[in-house]
Amino acid sequence: MQFFLNAFRWLLDPANYVPGAQNPFPIQDRIGEHLLYTVVSVVIAASIALPLGFYIGHTGRGRQLVIGFTGGMRALPTLGLLMALFVIVGATVPFTRAAFVASIIALVILAIPSILAGAYAGVESVDSQTVDAGRASGMTELQVLTQIEIPLSLPLIIGGVRASALQVIATAVIASYISLGGLGSIISSGIGLNDNNRILGGAILVTVLALVVDGIFALAQRLTRRRGSSGSRAQKTHVRGRSLRPVTVAETPADERNN
Repeated sequence: MQFFLNAFRWLLDPANYVPGAQNPFPIQDRIGEHLLYTVVSVVIAASIALPLGFYIGHTGRGRQLVIGFTGGMRALPTLGLLMALFVIVGATVPFTRAAFVASIIALVILAIPSILAGAYAGVESVDSQTVDAGRASGMTELQVLTQIEIPLSLPLIIGGVRASALQVIATAVIASYISLGGLGSIISSGIGLNDNNRILGGAILVTVLALVVDGIFALAQRLTRRRGSSGSRAQKTHVRGRSLRPVTVAETPADERNN
């Protein structure tokens, strides 16, 4: 218990929030760096994965490719990928920027599978009757995608982005091994100084940041689910590739209702 109390005492020490000769990057700067890496990586990954996921979910083409790709990408050794990219990028980019470029590339690669899976699964899970009704009303395929499928699948799409953001927050800590900033540098400096309070304090900061980001995405999922899911709750629910048809009171035979 004293171990945690000492770590919280280190977190609450005002000296750790004031820049100085021995502390050029205070805690708030490290948090800002970590958020910057996360936002940049997730935005780049989303710009790549969302259009591809929408296309696959809408057309049904490349399902097996997505399943195999996302499974394989999630099995990549994070530290090995980061080190390999650092060596490759370091040969073409100045050393001062090699860590940032290599880390962003690695984080984007790791963030793509979750976003791609969420976009693909979300669009594919939209009620097929709703999609057919849109086509019957004269909508083009692009209008069906943008006005029906994407709005109704927003909770799953946001869920994919949520998972990728949490993965990036956790993985960016490892990038401190190649001299990247962020909260990982607090932990790595604590290891170098043999300062357990700093190590645990940095770990607590990463955990709190992940919980805050997760809570924001969870709230966004809840709000979009309320707005988008009401229209898809029909008595007959069809999901592409499978059909779920719950029995209603109106479909129950009269003799069974009387019993």
